[in-house]
Amino acid sequence: MKQKRIFVCAECGGISPRWQGQCPHCGAWNCLQEKAAPKKSGSSRPGVASAPLHAFRNPVPISEYSEQNATPYSSGLSALDRILGKGLMPGGAILMAGNPGIGKSTLLLQLAGSVGAMGHSALYVSAEESLGQVQARAKRLGLLSDNLLALSTTRLEDVLSIFDSPDCPEIMVVDSVQTLSSEGIDGMPGTVSQVRAVSTSLIERAKETGTTLVLVGHVTKDGQIAGPKLLEHMVDTVLSLEGDRQHLFRILRVMKNRFGPCHELLVFEMLSSGMQVVDDPSTFFLQDRDPHLSGTSLVMAADGQRPFAVEIQALVSKSFLAIPRRTALGFDANRLHLLLAVLEKRLHLNLSQVDIYAKIGGGMRMTDPGLDAGIVAAVLSSFYDKPLPEAAVVWGEIDLNGQVRPVSSHDIRMKQAQRLGYGPIVAPYAEGSGVRTIAELQNRLFGGGRK
Repeated sequence: MKQKRIFVCAECGGISPRWQGQCPHCGAWNCLQEKAAPKKSGSSRPGVASAPLHAFRNPVPISEYSEQNATPYSSGLSALDRILGKGLMPGGAILMAGNPGIGKSTLLLQLAGSVGAMGHSALYVSAEESLGQVQARAKRLGLLSDNLLALSTTRLEDVLSIFDSPDCPEIMVVDSVQTLSSEGIDGMPGTVSQVRAVSTSLIERAKETGTTLVLVGHVTKDGQIAGPKLLEHMVDTVLSLEGDRQHLFRILRVMKNRFGPCHELLVFEMLSSGMQVVDDPSTFFLQDRDPHLSGTSLVMAADGQRPFAVEIQALVSKSFLAIPRRTALGFDANRLHLLLAVLEKRLHLNLSQVDIYAKIGGGMRMTDPGLDAGIVAAVLSSFYDKPLPEAAVVWGEIDLNGQVRPVSSHDIRMKQAQRLGYGPIVAPYAEGSGVRTIAELQNRLFGGGRK
């Protein structure tokens, strides 16, 4: 194996992975001398102590194993504890991803401050902002506390040294993993090698010390978590903060969770005082909806185990183009094309001379298959220029044969719709009630009346 070379400063002893004219540590010129890198024992990653192998070197009966200090503790936000399982797990690793400016830093600073207010030690490591910026945000949010510590650095070694100190925090937030870099790894911060080394080192040390680790991750243009896929496999929980920066709400989704339920969500409202939990998001996304207008429908959607009502809006207007427009916002445009083809085939509608626009109200983005019935109802309402019954609510998946098929969480949607007093409830056929086809859906909502 090729011997790795390093460059040591003759003035201060600082180590650099490559030669340069000026020492990056003390600023002296022409003082870097090439030497062979010392061989590492134990872990092959820089700055990582060898893991205590005695705990897992020999196999033990799984029924007799008992993990010490594995009792979760509260984050101070009961709604967040619920979607995480039972709270924050000592030694657990959480990855939070989201678009720039969506509110990740604000939410996690609130989390660290809330944990600190409960008497636990919390450390917020920022590699993107100065301590002055972090302090200004904490002051605005009312989070200043002696238990909330802050560190501004871009060096992995600075963060790893904290795990060896007697004041090792109970929770550490690293914002972000793509901006930290290790001196022992070639490449700029954010490269695959750097992200892999940084995340692996931090997660290993967090599990050794029992510190709850929260990593902030950037996302690509496609909304995927940037960096190696290994990062998502290594952590215990993956959270995604979503929303439109033009709107005040944010949705926190649980994409992966080893300690609790998966595919849960939490709705926040972005205020000047920080992120506030929306306790009952059932009708939060309806805003000032006018049910007397045509081209709108109400859908009882479900994401995980949380049902909430959303509005589907559609506009059908005469087209003056050779190829009519089809536009969808908040859901896949291919779904709109498929549903329009089913309407033309099964209801014998002529949609070839009209432009059709459809969107989910409130700037949301959803993939719930139960939206199909709502999209169809909104398009028919605009096509006939006839509003739906004022309190009507629909859901169901539409297949290529025009059948309305059941979707997950049917009972939860039904109970929520009944609790909110909606009616008529147009849902897939079950237990002697509901609709089987889009023709029945049309007759139920419009009585078969056409324009």
